[in-house]
Amino acid sequence: MHFDKIKNKGQARIFENHLLESLSKTHPLVIYSIYFPIIAFMLYYGASYKGIHPWKEFALFCLGVLTWSLFEYLMHRYVFHWAAKSTRAKRFVYIMHGVHHEFPRDKERLFMPPIPSLLLAILLSVSMYFLMGWFALAFFPGFVFGYILYGSMHYAIHTFSPPHFLKALWRNHHLHHYKEEEKGFGVSSVLWDLIFGSVPNKDNRHFEHH
Repeated sequence: MHFDKIKNKGQARIFENHLLESLSKTHPLVIYSIYFPIIAFMLYYGASYKGIHPWKEFALFCLGVLTWSLFEYLMHRYVFHWAAKSTRAKRFVYIMHGVHHEFPRDKERLFMPPIPSLLLAILLSVSMYFLMGWFALAFFPGFVFGYILYGSMHYAIHTFSPPHFLKALWRNHHLHHYKEEEKGFGVSSVLWDLIFGSVPNKDNRHFEHH
């Protein structure tokens, strides 16, 4: 995804249809209002009705968070940055992620919109249930919590100045946008970039992104 100019102001128009266009945007509070109740209900139901021990529930929840961080990395690297060839595939990549690279400070497109997000969540939760049975009631909430952490971090990086202890994450993501698009695929963590050798070059840390 290469653009003649990255636009730090404004917003792209993705769909001509007004309804579809409105559904392509969201706010963090909308996502929180959907997923935090789901997380709480699934954990409660797993512990109270399916007999999942609190320590096992905690361990599965943490494993879910860690699994999300790997999913985040792989999706960002291999799906969102897919070198598409056909016009239709290029359109798909642009809608999914390219629009964010063209307008990185568009606050309404920093989280996945509710409808595609929920469809993906349903698909993943059903898959996890078939893989691990009722333990998915603890694993999936951790996975979703990882998504919320990622989305919140992504929103903060493009909206606020970094707190001192998170400057490295801010720098890496800005380098991904403005200098090294082929590196820095982890947003909420640098773990998988370190493991797979895709940490941005620190020599590029002095750059202009305003």
